Amino acid sequence: MGSTNEILFKKQLSEDVYMMRIKASLIAEERLAGQFIILQVDEEKGERIPLTIADADTEEGSITIIFQVVGLTTRMLAKLNVGDRLEGLVGPLGSPTHIENFGKVVCVGGGIGVAPLHPIVQAMKSAGNEVITIIGARNSELLVLEDEMRAYSDELIICSDDGSVGRKCLVTEPLKELCEMEEKPDMVVAIGPPIMMKFCSLTTKPYEVPTQVSLNSIMIDGTGMCGGCRVNVGGEVKFVCIDGPEFDGHKVDFDNMMARLNVYKGRERQFCDAENCRLERQITNKEEERSDEL
Repeated sequence: MGSTNEILFKKQLSEDVYMMRIKASLIAEERLAGQFIILQVDEEKGERIPLTIADADTEEGSITIIFQVVGLTTRMLAKLNVGDRLEGLVGPLGSPTHIENFGKVVCVGGGIGVAPLHPIVQAMKSAGNEVITIIGARNSELLVLEDEMRAYSDELIICSDDGSVGRKCLVTEPLKELCEMEEKPDMVVAIGPPIMMKFCSLTTKPYEVPTQVSLNSIMIDGTGMCGGCRVNVGGEVKFVCIDGPEFDGHKVDFDNMMARLNVYKGRERQFCDAENCRLERQITNKEEERSDEL
């Protein structure tokens, strides 16, 4: 059945996107839609990253994560295989999504944001809502969880930047069309890149449609102590790890959040370049050791 933190399943969904099931019985039992975990791949480097729980299986005692390789830690995570163990796994963290029978709910996911949207779509449908799901990606190769989303949606709208799948448009286009209908949505949930969530919120605001967004910010401890995940919401400072990750999209200062995130990009790129060679050497040495054992 696997030991705690052991990788039970791994699948590459696209060039840089991976799905993993990890043994974590207690987290699987306690998690609710919208919550996340913080994992640590390498004890030496000690970097901790937040990832939303995309699904859970209480019978298997596992949680599912879906991630995109964008930095050193996710690159290291992608190199792990079934049978390997994570150094650390903490969760479930964050406040769960508020689920109730709102009526008509539109769930919008962009890119890898489709993964954390998946349990929310499930929960909204189970609560009796009419669920319309909009998912978007740059192209067909980067589209994830299409079948899973279709299974829990009354209607699924697919968008792509290049038109290789679904409609050639941004997710805000069908979202606006739905807001302009006589029976407009009672609730919108949007998860994706900050710029996408910003414009989804700007799209729904003139129609006074409540809009929840899930923020993925810089996190270290996941308890609110470090202050790295602070955001401005309605003129107040909030911490994504304990106050979120979901907030009223009409109140989030997205420009401030994106500016703070950009501060780390240059440093992260330098660190990745410096460590990439070391990581590749380490992986090569391990492969050679395994070959010698055989």
